[in-house]
Amino acid sequence: MVGLSRALISAGVKSVVVSLWSVPDAPTADLMSEFYRNFQQNPDKAAALRGAMLTTMKQHLNPRD
Repeated sequence: MVGLSRALISAGVKSVVVSLWSVPDAPTADLMSEFYRNFQQNPDKAAALRGAMLTTMKQHLNPRD
């Protein structure tokens, strides 16, 4: 992941969100949809991600998700 993150940052992206472990596709899709929904209302990326994480945790009760 470090190599991919570094490559993206070198290419000019302003920020990257990565996971250090394998995660299922459905919860990831829910998390990212919620993140972008929050981000449209609040341009603070950290707050948008935190809100998305809390919402996703309520929908997917298994910690592995």
